[in-house]
Amino acid sequence: MKLLIEPRSGSYQGLTSSRNRFGQYVRTRATPVNPNTVAQATTRTRQSVNAAAWRALTDSQRAGWADLGLQITRTDSLGQSYTLTGFQAYVSVNNVLAAAGSSLVSTAPALAVPTGLASMTVTLTSASFSVAYTATPLATGVKLIFRASPQRSAGRNFEGDYRVIQVSAAAAASPLNVLTAYTAKFGAPVTGNKIFMLASTTLGGFESAGFPVGQVVA
Repeated sequence: MKLLIEPRSGSYQGLTSSRNRFGQYVRTRATPVNPNTVAQATTRTRQSVNAAAWRALTDSQRAGWADLGLQITRTDSLGQSYTLTGFQAYVSVNNVLAAAGSSLVSTAPALAVPTGLASMTVTLTSASFSVAYTATPLATGVKLIFRASPQRSAGRNFEGDYRVIQVSAAAAASPLNVLTAYTAKFGAPVTGNKIFMLASTTLGGFESAGFPVGQVVA
């Protein structure tokens, strides 16, 4: 049900408040599913490792992460900006490093967000799946993180489930062939289905804004 009320987000008793592009709304609270997938288990394990590692840091290291967190701005589900806590900054940086296959860090790095892709052109058929991008090659030390959704119906226009499919080598040249990696995770692309993609660059634990593309399998 759509409402004209003060901005709010979250659940109370049997109702959940949120917003979308049409405005604020309230719906019946739904019980979250717990599929216990491999990806879910990996994420939970990583969070447990992060929490244990955070407790093992020195006070000086935690202070460094707190300073870094104040420099990182995010936007919540109501469109409001906020900065991160030290622990959130630590988790953010090390989760990006883990996704990129890089070593984790205990000392907060200097904030240095890489420039995102200028363009992305996808070749997507039942027998090929590659991503051509610019600028190419990527800058020194920069990697490309390619995420994609499961296969959807062609009429769908929104996606919220992106999984890491493949990470390029540092300073890699275009294109990135992702057919094998995508097929291993979600099966071979099926003609007529739609796949949503999100490509970002990463350097030193920081990640650019994602470049989104949705395309029907030819």
